[in-house]
Amino acid sequence: MKIRIDRIISIATLTASLAALVLVLKRPAPVAEPQPAPAIAANAQSFQNKIEHLEQARAQGQSGAEVRLNAQEIAAAIAQASGDLPASATSSAPAGAGATPLSGDLGAGEATVKDYQVNFEGDLAKGQFLTRIAGKDVWVTMEGHLGSKDGYATFEPTKIKIGDLEVPVSLVNDQLQKRLSEQRDRLKLPDNVGGMKVENSEVVLTNK
Repeated sequence: MKIRIDRIISIATLTASLAALVLVLKRPAPVAEPQPAPAIAANAQSFQNKIEHLEQARAQGQSGAEVRLNAQEIAAAIAQASGDLPASATSSAPAGAGATPLSGDLGAGEATVKDYQVNFEGDLAKGQFLTRIAGKDVWVTMEGHLGSKDGYATFEPTKIKIGDLEVPVSLVNDQLQKRLSEQRDRLKLPDNVGGMKVENSEVVLTNK
């Protein structure tokens, strides 16, 4: 009987491992719909205009002025900053752009992330991107609270999925915060921004 039980446990373990692998490699439901090139260009400009509005308010002595940014404007700004705008949206995007190098995100050595998607729901920020883990293209999806501290953006995850497999936040949050710390320069807010939060499915920025 012991041999049979051990065999059943082995088969169950193998089955669970294969099921987990399938879920990890499976593409999850997207967190946002892709934008056409003209919309990306328009939303990137809208983002810039709102940031300039904060600067103008501060120059006029209006402390605490705020602007609200939707997911499309944020996504367009990320695409612009990473050089990932379509050729038809801008002529200034560097050739060969489309992936942003990050130093060792979920694996050893240098990794790249691409195909960014962002969205906001209530007070939650949702992000999704494609990266390589153990030589395989894998989608990573994160949900959490976006905020700011000492002039830098912060992110506290509430849900993390690799592929279609949900991973306990407690298992990876320390590593995630370490990577965010290593990429701290990329998280610096514009000098005229004093605070940031997600509210009513929008990012709210306030000036200093």
